[in-house]
Amino acid sequence: MHFSLNQMTVPDMGFASFLDLAVQLGCSGVEVRNDLGRPLFDGIGASEAGASIRRKGLILFGVSQVYPFNDWNDEREVAVRRLTEAAVEAGSKSISLIPRNDGTGLGNGERQAKLRLALRSILPILREFGMIGLVEPLGFGRSSLRSKEELAQMISSLDAEAEIKIVHDTFHHTLAGGGALFPEGTGIVHISGVVDPLLSIGEMEDEHRVLVDHRDRIGNIDQIAALLSAGYRGPLSFECFSPEIHRLEDAFSAIKGSMDFISSQIAATAA
Repeated sequence: MHFSLNQMTVPDMGFASFLDLAVQLGCSGVEVRNDLGRPLFDGIGASEAGASIRRKGLILFGVSQVYPFNDWNDEREVAVRRLTEAAVEAGSKSISLIPRNDGTGLGNGERQAKLRLALRSILPILREFGMIGLVEPLGFGRSSLRSKEELAQMISSLDAEAEIKIVHDTFHHTLAGGGALFPEGTGIVHISGVVDPLLSIGEMEDEHRVLVDHRDRIGNIDQIAALLSAGYRGPLSFECFSPEIHRLEDAFSAIKGSMDFISSQIAATAA
């Protein structure tokens, strides 16, 4: 397994310290974000930031994000191009594309048409720069793209398998009701757990997403084991949104404990 660290897990940590933490944890790479209330790379130039990542022996797996990518207009086109240019300069493998998540654009027919328009418009940009677009279905009932199957069918219809990859998020996969995994079309896996015993699946929100341990209710181990068994060999990236995790005084020990738990459980399932 190749672990990665998404900046959302430690959003208040400075960029340099974030990289140092990833190295200390033995991660293969990192994902960086532009939605933390401060500039991408903490304002460091993309080229310089990329060089820092490589010097530490890390891979920049992705740069997030363009939202809402499937509400396509001139503003969105500019955002995709700018993020792609920054990602290329930093040496990233991909950019993240997040669907509208406010309860609009949900209608059957409407959501597919908007998804097709957006992907068809984004493809030339990705091809121009040799970039991969990571599309993340969100499992919330208010999301305009919940189904990985719907996304996979759209990617296939556009012959875009080389440029568009699916984000398998263990949290969102559970909220969307599970279903097919599409390991061959998956570009990255986001992992987080939910441990609150009082929540129904429909009540789970980003704020409940913590590190994975023995109390996990959303089947992280089963999902990861199934993906690995089916041939997925990409990164498993910790993406925790819970304020509880963001406030940790010793993020290293907590994340390392979760890594060790996941590794031991996967080893046990493979034995």
